[in-house]
Amino acid sequence: MTIKIVDSVFDPFLEIQDFQTQLALNGKFGATSIFIGTMRDFNEGDEVHAMTLEHYEGMTQKQLEKIITTAKDKWTILEALIVHRIGDILPSEPIVLIAIWSVHRADAFEACRYIMEELKSNAPFWKRETLSSHQTRWVLKNTGSK
Repeated sequence: MTIKIVDSVFDPFLEIQDFQTQLALNGKFGATSIFIGTMRDFNEGDEVHAMTLEHYEGMTQKQLEKIITTAKDKWTILEALIVHRIGDILPSEPIVLIAIWSVHRADAFEACRYIMEELKSNAPFWKRETLSSHQTRWVLKNTGSK
């Protein structure tokens, strides 16, 4: 299980390709479920020009490890990869990548969705948006799925 917190633009498909190349799972997995979250240029009816994502390093790592451990207890996961962006982000740039390798698709789908929902609602990341008016605002945690 791998967690990467990065402060620059990343290519989610290259991350998956590089990670999967290193896996010793040839012939062992039947499903890979992937979620990629990107920054939108709007939120709450306003145009958003940029976003800054902040985190508390030690706390973030521990919480993400806990989320993956819980997912492993609920579903049969062979491997998991989380890449999450911090710092200044522009519209269309990837924010998060979650990839799950499993024997069966149901486990892969369900674990991927669970990890994303937990990450969105419980991981210690804080978002500050810069609007078209150059005002900034903090975004409240989303506890519901959309």
